[in-house]
Amino acid sequence: MSPAAPDRDADRAGTPVAVTAADVMTARARLAGRLRRTSLLETTLDTVGGPVDVVFKLEYTQLGGCFKVRGSLNAVLDAVAHDALPEAGVLVASGGNAALGAAWAARLVGVPATVVVPETAPAVKISALRSLGATVRLIGTRYQESADGAAALAADSGALLLHAYDLPTIVAGAGTIGLEVAEDLPGHRLQTVACVGGGGLLAGLAATLQPGDRLIGAEPIGASCLDQARAAGEPVTVELDSIAADSLGASRVGGICWATIADRAVDCVVVDDADLIAARRMMWDRFRIVIEHGTATAVAAVTTGAVEPATDSTLCIVLCGANTRLDDLHPAQ
Repeated sequence: MSPAAPDRDADRAGTPVAVTAADVMTARARLAGRLRRTSLLETTLDTVGGPVDVVFKLEYTQLGGCFKVRGSLNAVLDAVAHDALPEAGVLVASGGNAALGAAWAARLVGVPATVVVPETAPAVKISALRSLGATVRLIGTRYQESADGAAALAADSGALLLHAYDLPTIVAGAGTIGLEVAEDLPGHRLQTVACVGGGGLLAGLAATLQPGDRLIGAEPIGASCLDQARAAGEPVTVELDSIAADSLGASRVGGICWATIADRAVDCVVVDDADLIAARRMMWDRFRIVIEHGTATAVAAVTTGAVEPATDSTLCIVLCGANTRLDDLHPAQ
């Protein structure tokens, strides 16, 4: 990040700081040529109010099948730049996707990766992690239990402890998606929809908003940490009860997200599991695109009418992850 990065990262132990457009620009320069620049797909989407024009950001085609490698690699390269990457490599706790991002980042830089995932993590993600050469530890059944275990392991090993969503370099890396969309749609006012777990992606996108742009975070009702924080006026711990909790498994919105979106044009909506399941199947039936239940939350926000297209904007849905089973796209016959 910027020369102030060490102080900003230190703030994560105290008062969270907002990520800025300058942070995201620094991340883009650092990541240039190292990752895929994912494409846009302009199409129409059937909704309860009729067909609407949309643009999909095909971020599920990124290395690791998810946007997470953007933040992880930015954080690792930042550590390299500050001579702060230990021989023990990196360590992260995640329900799966942040772990895949960290494993890819470690592989690209050539250091070991240890990932801590809940015992409930999907087998497809665990298999992918091991194929990347990561050491996988199964601890707990919820993300927070895994995070506590990862912190203890990092203290013992000396590895660089990454965070799935609440670290400035992680958030700034995710924000490079917003820069790409804006560059690929010059002159467009954007209305962007993205799913929310701990809020790293949402915060990164929020940092890139231009005047007139809008950003909507979409959550399942049973994993709605941002919506419940908005209602309470501050981040609160929530109970998780959603099929999408394997990827949107944070029980509390990140402090960096909360600080970053505070003064920006960001809203949030919720959908139920039945609607996101239907949206995921529709994406396969119509587009032959396979996405995770968490990612499908952003699609369901549009198909159900929870998000109404703004007449003066281009509606963009970030399809951020595709690490999922294939055998449940249709109900059993």
